[in-house]
Amino acid sequence: MSKKSSVKNEALKQLTVFKKGTVDLISEEELLLRIEKSLVTGNPLKIKYGVDPSASDIHLGHTVPLFKLRSLQDLGHEVIFLIGDFTARIGDPSLKSETRKMLSPAEVKKNAKTYAEQVFKILRKDKTQIVYNSHWLQKFASDDFLELTTHFTVHRMIERDDFKKRFEAREPISLLEFMYPLLQAYDSVHLKADIELGGTDQKFNLLMGRELQRDYKQPPQAVITLPILEGTDGVQKMSKSLGNAIGINLEPFEMFGKIMSLNDDKILPYFELCTNISDEEFAEIKNRRISENPRNLKAELGKKIVAFYHDESQAKDASLQFDKQFREKQVPDNIKEIECNSNEANIIQLSNLSPKGLPSGSEIRRLIKQGGIKVNGEKITDISQNFDITQKPVVQYGKRIFRRYKKK
Repeated sequence: MSKKSSVKNEALKQLTVFKKGTVDLISEEELLLRIEKSLVTGNPLKIKYGVDPSASDIHLGHTVPLFKLRSLQDLGHEVIFLIGDFTARIGDPSLKSETRKMLSPAEVKKNAKTYAEQVFKILRKDKTQIVYNSHWLQKFASDDFLELTTHFTVHRMIERDDFKKRFEAREPISLLEFMYPLLQAYDSVHLKADIELGGTDQKFNLLMGRELQRDYKQPPQAVITLPILEGTDGVQKMSKSLGNAIGINLEPFEMFGKIMSLNDDKILPYFELCTNISDEEFAEIKNRRISENPRNLKAELGKKIVAFYHDESQAKDASLQFDKQFREKQVPDNIKEIECNSNEANIIQLSNLSPKGLPSGSEIRRLIKQGGIKVNGEKITDISQNFDITQKPVVQYGKRIFRRYKKK
């Protein structure tokens, strides 16, 4: 076999990996040529993936593209993990029905730090470059911003589905929101990206990157879109702001419990998109889904995901504790203990001692009205009621979150 034929065959094999699980690939012909060039020159392709640190934790929805990126890293290519610490202050208008509030620089900086720490639970450090778009966008002068706006028209922006709906409904669209896709497109120009990857809701933004690269006399990036993971409500895109997210830093018991709460029709999508199982394993799960009790498959899914982000023993323990609580109606073992300076405190004061993973104050008030908060197994109706901390009370927030409070 000639060297040219060998390169072609290897490129086609890689293209199959690139295509697997994708919704859109624009364009396949361009990507194949880029892969062939990469094989000939020995230079890895630069694959851009951007996230805006609008919340503090990465959730399972973020891991869908991360698993895809890992498979491309294993082919030898380089991932540019772009943290949009500048664009996050504007907020991505994708799938949004109203204007978003700007985040403060302090909020963005805090969130960005956690993203950089969590991403390597999936990606390879040796094949990942982490960059922040504030490093170049903050240096933009007013002339630079004005020049950037000349590349796209208002008509082009209104073609975007979420903008179009808001325009037709006479709902506000800020000029700042128009800047978001322009700035994200410029990121591709600055990085000279070969490929950009994102969810299907990002297609408009990714295509703008292609257009702007052409204007800047660069080869246009190939665009890959992936399915959007629906959250625990089974309807909307997974999002922490919607309260339907499963964070990858959740405690094992809570993570397992959230997975067990999924609708049965989400079992196969979560196995496919949120785990690293092989094609053969997934085919077996699909066959078992036809006749097996969905609860068994969800438990298997829960243990697999918890084991990946924690370990096998914690996954097994989370499953046992879940059964103990929901089948045997017992309080789980190994409840997280929180120290308190006071001898007495009410529910709001207690929850403020350990805010991570707990409902907000308004959510706690709602849960109390619904009988969803218990202290030592008794439902709480009075939000101002004080509890004796010296007795180490166990507080249950909702169905799955437990905390034991004790005197410091």
